[in-house]
Amino acid sequence: MQSIYAMHQNGSDNFEKEEKFLFFSIDSIQDLYLTMISSLMEICKKEAEFLHKSSLKHLVTAAERNPNKKFINNAVFEILAENNSLSIAIETRKIDSWYLNGDYIVLLLNAVKASQYYIDYMSNAKQSFEEDKQLIVDLFTHVIVPNEKLYEHLEDDKLTWIDDIPLVNTLIIKQLKALKPIMDDNFRVPKVYKDTEDKDYAKDLFRKTVLNEKQLGQQFADKTPNWDSDRIAELDTIILKMAICELLKFPSIPVKVTLNEYLELAKEYSTPKSSVFINGILDNLVKEMTANKTLLKTGRGLM
Repeated sequence: MQSIYAMHQNGSDNFEKEEKFLFFSIDSIQDLYLTMISSLMEICKKEAEFLHKSSLKHLVTAAERNPNKKFINNAVFEILAENNSLSIAIETRKIDSWYLNGDYIVLLLNAVKASQYYIDYMSNAKQSFEEDKQLIVDLFTHVIVPNEKLYEHLEDDKLTWIDDIPLVNTLIIKQLKALKPIMDDNFRVPKVYKDTEDKDYAKDLFRKTVLNEKQLGQQFADKTPNWDSDRIAELDTIILKMAICELLKFPSIPVKVTLNEYLELAKEYSTPKSSVFINGILDNLVKEMTANKTLLKTGRGLM
């Protein structure tokens, strides 16, 4: 959707260029994921480095000589640091944002240590895996993710990340909550695509929507008699064209799945009334297509 919208805004007709940008944006989602999850590892490293340097000071206090290492010994940090899947992905994708922008890790570490979650955790002499895990979930959810400076940094790093941040952070929180106190196969970096069919779907939807925009637009032109085309939000027209394309040209995707998917897109990206507007048009179109038998779906239960 964003790629088609960008084509409209730029007045671009360079199909190949925009398709490359589409896949670049999709691949960049994993870079965002790795950047966010590695921030936890870097925060731990930075605190360990701070404790070590403090212990080497000439005038060292008792607390600095024998620091409380509960935080840096957190079991979740250990799981992430020892995870092969994560290490390989970070190296393969050349994730070096925190190496180049270490000030943000210091900023996040300071925010972590000022939080009540950290204070309560460090005041408890006992240590358990469940407490370790809950701390990291709380810190990531309530301290790291909402940090405005971090958000600005991510926006400056890659503009395409902005729409993907909520999705990526929700996935990481889900993974952190599911962690168990074992090392092997306890954490897996998710794939960008489930399989080759998943990637082909993204390519085909983009191509078929762009190449058939005029015809797809004609499908709902007479369903909006009270609306001039200029008054319909551009994102709404793109969402409608993509939805109609999926209904007509992807016979294996159930109608309900398509309708739900694009209504959610409208709620997330377009105007407050868009979902109602789009739902009404698509509902009428589905009834019409079913009646004239142009809506052809393969497999049981796909209508």
